[in-house]
Amino acid sequence: MLTSKKIKKKKRRSINFGSALLNGLIGVLSIFLIAFIYSVSQKSVRNGVSMNVTFPETSNKSLLAVDIYEENPVLDIEVEVLNGCGVTGVAGEISKFLRGHQIDVVRSENADHFLYTRTLIIQRNENVEGLAKVVKALNIELDDKSRVLIQPDPSSDVDVTLIIGSDYHSIQPIGDFLDPSF
Repeated sequence: MLTSKKIKKKKRRSINFGSALLNGLIGVLSIFLIAFIYSVSQKSVRNGVSMNVTFPETSNKSLLAVDIYEENPVLDIEVEVLNGCGVTGVAGEISKFLRGHQIDVVRSENADHFLYTRTLIIQRNENVEGLAKVVKALNIELDDKSRVLIQPDPSSDVDVTLIIGSDYHSIQPIGDFLDPSF
């Protein structure tokens, strides 16, 4: 018969054997892992491309917001750009163009329909300087009644509405600014 001392010794042996087996397995897996990491690092070093990294020189002087504004002031002209031709992304691109001319584009979205054949510039309030600045940026004559309209709208929150028609490529500054894929 087995006494309690013999049972305890048997359990210890089986526990020690299981623990030794587990420790051995961990050791073997560790060796495989180290070999794998070494192999990958050698391949990346052998097949790598040498690169010379150069960083652009920066001035130590930080610019204040007022300095940036003085270099490129945003005029007090609020414009909405509406896509009236249906070409995806054209209103966003023309918004970038106008912002480059210090014109604040507050909204860029689709017009009420996509059947506009001519690009229209519509003055919405008494800010004539705003209309003149947009017209000048687009190189359109202020007295061009086929493109420049005066339609005051007291409920509008913008000075000028620009509706992009299907003729937008014929407006030279826009045609020069846009990628030919537009």
